[in-house]
Formats: sequence, C-alpha cells, structure tokens
Amino acid sequence: MKSEQTLSGSTTPTGSFLDRYFTITARGSSVKREVLAGFTTFLAMVYSVIVVPNMLGTAGFDPASVFISTCLIAAFGSLLMGLWANLPMAIGCAISLTAFTAFSMVLGQGISIPVTLGAIFLMGVVFTLVSVTGIRHWVLTNLPKGVAHGTGIGIGLFLLLIATNGVQLIVSSDSGFPIKLGDIHSLPVIATIVGLAATIGLEKRGVPGGILLVIIALSIFGLVFDPSVTYQGLFALPDLMSETSLIGQLDIMGALNPVVLPIVLALVMTAIFDATGTIRAVAGQAELLDEDDNIINGGKALASDSVSSIVAGAVGGAPAAVYIESAAGTAAGGKTGLTATVVGLLFLLMMFLAPLSYLVPTYATAPALMYVGLLMLSNVTKLDFADKVDAMAGLTCAVFIVLSGNIVTGIMLGFVTLVIGRICSGEWRKLRLGVLLITLGLVAFYMGGWAI
Repeated sequence: MKSEQTLSGSTTPTGSFLDRYFTITARGSSVKREVLAGFTTFLAMVYSVIVVPNMLGTAGFDPASVFISTCLIAAFGSLLMGLWANLPMAIGCAISLTAFTAFSMVLGQGISIPVTLGAIFLMGVVFTLVSVTGIRHWVLTNLPKGVAHGTGIGIGLFLLLIATNGVQLIVSSDSGFPIKLGDIHSLPVIATIVGLAATIGLEKRGVPGGILLVIIALSIFGLVFDPSVTYQGLFALPDLMSETSLIGQLDIMGALNPVVLPIVLALVMTAIFDATGTIRAVAGQAELLDEDDNIINGGKALASDSVSSIVAGAVGGAPAAVYIESAAGTAAGGKTGLTATVVGLLFLLMMFLAPLSYLVPTYATAPALMYVGLLMLSNVTKLDFADKVDAMAGLTCAVFIVLSGNIVTGIMLGFVTLVIGRICSGEWRKLRLGVLLITLGLVAFYMGGWAI
C-alpha cells in the first residue's frame, strides 16, 4: 500500500530543500503538484508573448524586441513573487495597460516611445513607494468583505468573458443585446466546449495535472487537425543588443513633463486597485488568507508586482501586474512560490524557444480559464446576506467588473454602493474612515476623467 506522500504525487521527501524553502508540505501541497501548477499557469498566460508584441508593434515598437522584453518582465516578476513572496502568482505585462500604452499614450497622444517607457518606469517607482510605505496594504485591509468577495466573483465572470470571446464562442452583437453566441460549429468553439467538460471531469476525479493535460491534448489536436496551428521551428537565439533593442531606451526626464505626469498618476491609480484586487482574488481562491482574512506574505506580494513595473520600463515593455491566469495554476493545486518560480524559469526558456509559442492555440487554454472563472463564482457563497448592504455592494462590484470590462470600475461602484447604502439604511456607524477615504478617492478619480 502506498504511503500518503506517494499518493500526493511528491517525488521529493519531506524535509528536502525545496520543501523547506517553499513550505510545500506545510501548505498541503507537493513538489509534483507545484510544478504541474507552474506549467499550467505558464501555458495559460504564454499568449502574452504574442499579444503584447502585436499591440505595441502597432504603435511602432519593434515586435521582436518587445517579445524579449515581455519574457524578461514575466521571468523577473514571477521569480520575485516565487522566491521572495513565496506565493503561486505569476506576473507579466498587463494586457489592459498594454492596450492603454499602445493606443492611448503613443498613438492617441503622440508620446514618443522613450518617453512612454520613462512614464512606465516612473509609474513603477511611485507604485513601489505606495506599496512599501504600507498605503497599498492599507487599501487592501480597508476592502469591505463584500467588495473583496465581489472582486473575486467579478474576476471569475471577466475570465469567462475573455476566454469565450477569445475563441469566438461569445461575440459582440451589431444590434440589440451587446453580445451573442458565435459560430457554434467552428473548430475552436467545439474544442473549447469539449475541453471545458473534460477539465471538469478530470478535476472531479482528482487526476493530477488535469487542467494541464487538457491544454496539452488540445494543442496536439490543433497541430494535427487545425491548419492555423503549424510547427514553426524550435530554437531562436534572442538578440539582446540589436539596434532595435528597447532595453535601457527610456527617457525619464521626458516623462517628468507636466503633460505626461497625469498619465503616470492614472497608471498608478489603476494599478493600485486592478492589481491589488487580482492578488486578493487569486489568494482567496488558493486559500492563502490568514485568520484575519489577510493575504499571507501580502506585503511582499504587493511589492513584487510594483517593482516589476520598474523593470518593465527599463527593459522596454508594458506595465506589469499579477496575471488573473495565475488562478489556473492555483486551481491545479499550486499553493507556494514554487509554482511562480517554475513560471519564471519557463519564460526565461521561452526567449530561446520563441517558435513554440505558436503551438498553443487559444482554444487550448480557454477551457482552463473558463474552469477557473466558474470556480471563482463560488465566492458568492462567502457573501453574508444577513448584511444585505455589504452583500449587495459585493454583487454590484462583481457585475460591473464584467459589464464595464474594468476591475477598477467594479470596485469603485461597489464602494459607492456600500457607502450610500449604509447611509440610507441608517447603518452609517458601520462605515470606517478608510472606506470613506477610498470611496472619495475613487469617485474623484473617475469624475476627474483620469480613469483608464
């Protein structure tokens, strides 16, 4: 009869260096599970090495250089989160802030690429100061429970929308209701639906690495049956010192221009609530909250993604943040920094294996994101409906995250609903000063037109 350790899938004995360093056994995990979770998270977010260069390339950035920058940022941030904060959260170039960088800053306002990178660097510096001085942690601890759980629900819904739209299962509508069903007969849609059902079944059976197995199976299926998935080679040597390299090309003095500084502050404000909400949601889903409902090693987690934005500006990429897709890894069992460390190492390797990124089609990772989104909807059971105002504020936050396509917007409306609801219900004594200050700050941010 196998021992419990063997059944858990660990091939490393308790007390090994990895076990002690990452407190793997103490958190109820195993080395094998953590490695599989790392692979799962990596495959769920590897699309960024294609999407980010394409977006910034539209704005005049050299796509090959951005590819290298994207890998470096994800590697640095994920390794910092894993080795220092010991949390299973991966960091990469934030897609929403990448879009803002390309289409608003460079194309929209005509800001040069060096100045844009300088602005991202300054954003990272200010963001880090906000994190290390405790201001960001103060914001986190003043998130009402309803809004905190509502953020998790909203991000789950958001993931579902992103994943289904990515494979054209749900598409925008030309008239009437904003969205509609896509082509149910298309290969990506069928593969996604089958993949989601298979993921649910394998996870129910407790198959180790079930999510990862579905991603790999659908990638192989695509390579065999989908003409758009082609083998484009294995190895490509990255050129870090080419003439088009963006490493060290930032213009910090140009970013101190009074015209650019408001953009820096908008980036900081957005990152504070967007990334903080994501960290809280992923930590909650991984059950990495202490008895006071605070994130384990929360201060280090907050500092890790803010420091990564400093690096992003220095190496020529978009602002960094914890990826929502980290929840795919935590759903696969990741509970320690070994998960994030594996992600970081894989992104370092990705710089040399660039052609392989095209072998993972969108419909291979969509089922994982949809499954995670469904899991995160379980946060609704954590809402205390005996406190109707708090619970409804949480649901308002959740619904408007997905309806607006913006995490910060949902959080802002959740806070506003809570404050006005408390006053109108005669429960104003339950309002904390911190909640009032955050609400006023968010309302001013939106009313002032600075929201991204």
